[in-house]
Amino acid sequence: MSNIKGLLKETRYHDVCDILKTAGQLGQNEAIEVHAVGGFVRDLLMERDINDIDIVAVGKGIPFAEKLADELGIKKIVSFKKFGTAIIPNSPIQIEVATARTESYNDDSRQPTEVVYTDLKRDLLRRDFTINAMAMDIRPDTFGELSDPFGGIADLNENILRTPLDPDETFSDDPLRMMRAAYFSSKLGFKINNECLESIERQAGRIKIVSWERIRDEFIKILKTKKPSIGLTILQKTGLMEIVFPEIHIMYGMEQTSEWHHKDIFYHTLQVVDNAAQLSEKMELRFAALVHDIAKPKTRRINETKGYTFHGHDAAGERMLNRVARRMKLSNNLKEYLKKITLLHLRPIALVKDIVTDSAVRRLMAAAGDELDDLMTLCRADITSKNPNRVERYIKNFEIVEEKMTNVVERDAMKAFQSPVRGDKIMEICGLEEGKKVGKIKEAIEEAILDGKIENTYAAAKQYLLKIKDNL
Repeated sequence: MSNIKGLLKETRYHDVCDILKTAGQLGQNEAIEVHAVGGFVRDLLMERDINDIDIVAVGKGIPFAEKLADELGIKKIVSFKKFGTAIIPNSPIQIEVATARTESYNDDSRQPTEVVYTDLKRDLLRRDFTINAMAMDIRPDTFGELSDPFGGIADLNENILRTPLDPDETFSDDPLRMMRAAYFSSKLGFKINNECLESIERQAGRIKIVSWERIRDEFIKILKTKKPSIGLTILQKTGLMEIVFPEIHIMYGMEQTSEWHHKDIFYHTLQVVDNAAQLSEKMELRFAALVHDIAKPKTRRINETKGYTFHGHDAAGERMLNRVARRMKLSNNLKEYLKKITLLHLRPIALVKDIVTDSAVRRLMAAAGDELDDLMTLCRADITSKNPNRVERYIKNFEIVEEKMTNVVERDAMKAFQSPVRGDKIMEICGLEEGKKVGKIKEAIEEAILDGKIENTYAAAKQYLLKIKDNL
């Protein structure tokens, strides 16, 4: 496929095409070689939605970005002079312009020590994977012509992740690319080739030179994919999980009683995360699914009759998350959300018992607050038994819990209403002065309605009033 402009004819790419043609015409006018590169070309070839455009200008990228922004009617850009890059805050499609460049690194830092401006091929060579090392010419005379010097299209067709350079060099220069391999594998469903996997295993320790903010962001990207377990499994098998999330790593190979769960806590947890991903797009809920059993390894005990027990792992997990949040630089809001869900995740099933009072239901609902729906969703995601009969019973239990909650909400809502028979009418009928007895009669009418003894109508309430007025 030497020219891919035909892929841009779809209606959904209309805005994208307009930007590319404007940039391409500017490049031709300025005698600058300009290409759309990286993830843009990959997503175009895969016919995916496009939310941002990466443009490489062979020459001076920032001056080109300034002129392009002016052409698009955008007054201000964000430039990074050291790297020769600039962001044009165009909505809804963000544009990044970079100067074609190569970079040199020290062993103890992922920040380049030297940036050298170069040609297109060498710029593509420094990129993470071959599927992201393709470029499309956007100048009018050559619009759509594809540059694919490292076999990116072939790897796209074969669903393979491979590095343009020797993987040891690629991952050593920027260790975050190891986590990006897990992310792309999870996002696209691609297999990482053996050479890359072996390289990640050898160099996993170099992830320590990356800031926790960058590690956190890449980890969250994995959680946002349709099947996060793919990326999380890669992190575990390559040794990255032990470094970036040791509390999850330690779950691997740790057995639990299999009546309800997988024997292995790690794979049970991954199944819960995938289940949560199917039930909700909310990243926070998926993160909660990952950490809800975080204290199981710490609290695991063996019982001769019950098998493995994990008493108190909910409360212990809540406390552990303080340390996790500090290390991974999580926001206070996310930290408190994870702590609340982890602490409460065992409580809904306790409400299945017939003897549970309305007040017990109210206490859980009050404790969960705005996170009640997420808590119940997590509880459903936590059903990982391979026995369909157990799954069916478990789901029915949750339906009972939800029915109890609905009933309590309805009752509580009804308690807010006023008796159909007002106080002044009660005083008239009963010959009473204003006082406590009038209130008691109103309350008795309301309770009768709540208990289903009478209908919530004036006629029924008045008739009930006449029946009870002399007994109060």
